[in-house]
Amino acid sequence: MVKQIRRDKWKHFIVGVAMGLLLEALLLWLVPEWRIIGSAIVFFIIIVISYGFEVTSLIIKRGHHDILDAVASIAGGVVGMAIILLVR
Repeated sequence: MVKQIRRDKWKHFIVGVAMGLLLEALLLWLVPEWRIIGSAIVFFIIIVISYGFEVTSLIIKRGHHDILDAVASIAGGVVGMAIILLVR
């Protein structure tokens, strides 16, 4: 059975796409000869930012902690990175 993806997860996905687009474009602009290493660095940064927000919300007890929000942001980040790499 197919589960509906909640609206909250789509917001995190869209933010992830924007984050992937921005970070990948910035890194390719700064060091264009490091495509593979740069993409790995951007992917790591996206993971740290996405999961970092969830851990912060768990520690300070504000908002709600949901690991699937981080997963949605990371998935969006990968899509954003792929768009930049395919366009370039």
